[in-house]
Amino acid sequence: MATLSNTPFSIDRKTVQLVKPSKPTPSEVLSLSSIDNDTILENLWQSIYVYKANDNVSAAHKGQADPASILAEALSKVLVYYFPLAGKLRRHSDGKLRLKCNADDGVPFVVATANCQLSSVNYLDKINTENGRHFVCDFPSDSDHGYHPLALQVTKFSCGGFTIGMSLSHSVCDGFGAAQFFRALVELASGKSQPSVKPVWERERLVGNPTQEPFDVPVDKNSLATSPYLPTSDIVHEYFDVSAKSIAKLKMSLMEEANQGHDAMERMTTFEILGAYVWRSRFRALKMDSNGNCCLHVAVGLRNLMEPPLPEGYYGNAFISANVVLPARDLEKGSLTKVVKFIKQNKNLALSNDYIRTFLGDMEKFPELNSKMKTGASMELTDWRHLGLLEGIDFGWKPVNLIPVPISNVPLFKELCMLMPPPKLDDIAMKSGDVRVFVSLPRAAMPKFKEEMDALMHGVDAAST
Repeated sequence: MATLSNTPFSIDRKTVQLVKPSKPTPSEVLSLSSIDNDTILENLWQSIYVYKANDNVSAAHKGQADPASILAEALSKVLVYYFPLAGKLRRHSDGKLRLKCNADDGVPFVVATANCQLSSVNYLDKINTENGRHFVCDFPSDSDHGYHPLALQVTKFSCGGFTIGMSLSHSVCDGFGAAQFFRALVELASGKSQPSVKPVWERERLVGNPTQEPFDVPVDKNSLATSPYLPTSDIVHEYFDVSAKSIAKLKMSLMEEANQGHDAMERMTTFEILGAYVWRSRFRALKMDSNGNCCLHVAVGLRNLMEPPLPEGYYGNAFISANVVLPARDLEKGSLTKVVKFIKQNKNLALSNDYIRTFLGDMEKFPELNSKMKTGASMELTDWRHLGLLEGIDFGWKPVNLIPVPISNVPLFKELCMLMPPPKLDDIAMKSGDVRVFVSLPRAAMPKFKEEMDALMHGVDAAST
């Protein structure tokens, strides 16, 4: 029996069923984009949506208020639109991923029950990865024939609340696409006849044209700063809740440091300011060698940067990486304002058509390049705050929390930092403008990182600490 929030709990899983589309769907083999084919994305991204008990379920579900049954039926309907997710994904001998659409494969769907109330385990808030595994479906697939890109688990609690654990291939969807699919699922669960946004495949739009020019790596792997804590497989994940007041104070201290006017700093976003602070804190926590280089990879969405823009409903990976490289000593001891400016400059460079074209061409030519660059010494920074992850997904029960469940031994998740929206829990005093920071670090480095974040959250002069 596992323990969560000092409460012992157990999970009873039923047999996995394969949910198939409710109507005939095309049988075909689909190719993916150059970004989708990045080998570092080839893993299942798992997340848990937490729904609070609600005695006043919608009239459409009176007498049939079982969320698992409602969701299974909705899944069958939504797969008519998202039929590729009912197929099998496999990397072929030419190094390319292809998705074989076959409605007979279906989506693994499992119903489980927990012997406790959601409130007794604090609505899974800040649950650790090990315990999070109980609430997602790890369904084994035959690797010779490919694997399921999607699996769902509904776990019902004694209070009437429940969780939806979604395992979705990052090769098929990015965060925006995953949110779009989940919203479509919930729309059909709420009684709508079709999704408000129809899915669009069109992965050929993001297939690059490789050039004969040699690839210019953002930083020589051998020049990266080293850490006494790396390499390691002992990775832990923690959440840090940063108030809007703390962020505003950090911005003010940066203005004073740079001796700049208010307008200049207003153009620096929370993402850039908080990203710079977390990057420096991570460096210090890892006790990295100050003679090397540091690299920050910033995810930049490109749905509206393409000419013409990608169509509404595109649910594949549609982001590029803006790479920020600094000498380690500049990150550790230099001006944090300059770090913020450098992040902004490199983000802006990534917005150009030439950068996007080159990035796509390089990814088409070297799909394994990002995997080879992962050492743990860099940081991956991404922003989930504006994906609407907890918005528009009420279907008679209200969502109150979203928990990522990263796989610790996957290279991408060893360097991950996410800015997340606050949960919607009454006993968690987070307000609009507050940010939840999710960080992955070696276990031995996490205590120092906590000190750095405490300095920010408790009003220490964070720009100069």
